[in-house]
Amino acid sequence: MRSAAPRLGHPPDARLLIIDCDDLGFCHSANVAVFEALRRGLATSASLMVPCPWARAAAAAYRGEDVGVNLTVNAELDLYRWGPITQAPSLLDGDGGFPRTLSDVWDHADVVEVRRECRAQIERAILWGFDVSHLDAHLGAVEIRSEFFDVYLDLALEFALPLRLSAPATETAIGFPLRTLAEEEGVVFSDDVLVLRDPTPDTLATAIASLAPGVTEMSLRPAVDSPELRAIAPDWAARVRHHRLLTAAEPVRQAIADCDVRLIGYRPLRDLMRASLATRPPGR
Repeated sequence: MRSAAPRLGHPPDARLLIIDCDDLGFCHSANVAVFEALRRGLATSASLMVPCPWARAAAAAYRGEDVGVNLTVNAELDLYRWGPITQAPSLLDGDGGFPRTLSDVWDHADVVEVRRECRAQIERAILWGFDVSHLDAHLGAVEIRSEFFDVYLDLALEFALPLRLSAPATETAIGFPLRTLAEEEGVVFSDDVLVLRDPTPDTLATAIASLAPGVTEMSLRPAVDSPELRAIAPDWAARVRHHRLLTAAEPVRQAIADCDVRLIGYRPLRDLMRASLATRPPGR
């Protein structure tokens, strides 16, 4: 596949890094941490969960940052629930929220209802004033299942937005060539994904020093410590560590500077995709 970096005007050996904050809108603690990471920390992008209870508050605090839509058709927590913003009976579990597990989504969700729900989430983010920069899939629900990936891909083309896609090495396990399918349609995405399990400043700095040329992305889920967060999120401690990593991790900043890694958001990829789609022959 063609590397995104030269297409963005960078040398072939350039190393570009997108640091995305997942779960904007998830709760108040997440909103505070994500915006702090974008405005004063290392984050370059964020992904908004439109159906979540604090998404409207995130829109009220928005100041033009690089924010995409994290298409959400599942609600994985036991007691903290959210559900569809459209009439979507197949996307409801027994207590009125989205299904808790991916298997429940895939076994019961109607593709037409998924498409309508996901489109409505993008449209609502735009209505709220977000300059949407990309699309993401919460927990991979509409990405790593082929019939739902068609929805993901179609919406990327409809709104001319780049996609967050799983790493190339995961395609065998997923079972279909999602990156090839996206590239053939003219959708833009990063070259690779940096996956670190609960990174520390030192492990992240080491990983950054080892980045390959091209556009790499990584995702963290920052949140500030609060009684609210501890009550709703079993992984609250990891989220708090992610916030500190993005806002107070000097080894990471130093590694970025020393290794000539350039931080970017999704808007350059969006601009590239829109320019490319505009020059495609009709019918392609």
